[in-house]
Amino acid sequence: MSDTIAIQAADVTPRSKPSNYPTVFAARMAGRIKRQLGDVFGLTNFGVNLTSLQPGAVSALHHVHSRQDEFIYIVEGEATLVVGDKEAILQPGMCAGFKAGGLPHHLENRSAASVLYVEIGDRSEGDEVAYPADDLVAVRSGGIWEFRHRDGRPY
Repeated sequence: MSDTIAIQAADVTPRSKPSNYPTVFAARMAGRIKRQLGDVFGLTNFGVNLTSLQPGAVSALHHVHSRQDEFIYIVEGEATLVVGDKEAILQPGMCAGFKAGGLPHHLENRSAASVLYVEIGDRSEGDEVAYPADDLVAVRSGGIWEFRHRDGRPY
């Protein structure tokens, strides 16, 4: 349990490992910086990140969760939200939510300035993540993500 009652979110040290993805995919997360705000307070049921995307960066591989709901809120900058085969421009004050089992999604920073957003998602055990554009499947087990090829071979 954390004794912290309030913080400046921007002062939280960025996550030391830029991506949990297998090495072959991790490089695609260059320019993404996550500050794990929920962890500072010892939250275990859901995660909260303050995430920045430099120009050209993406939030994640195009994906959909089987059990986890996700929510994002744009703080600064302009991001392109890709949901299925549709796109929308998100500006400060805009938000989006992704119900488990919905359409695949991710954010892209196609602008010349950085994007800052808050992302919230639960930590459901047994959550499976499908990545329709990549040979990748993830399963949350014992609080960690296990990555496999679509045919079940581990990375």
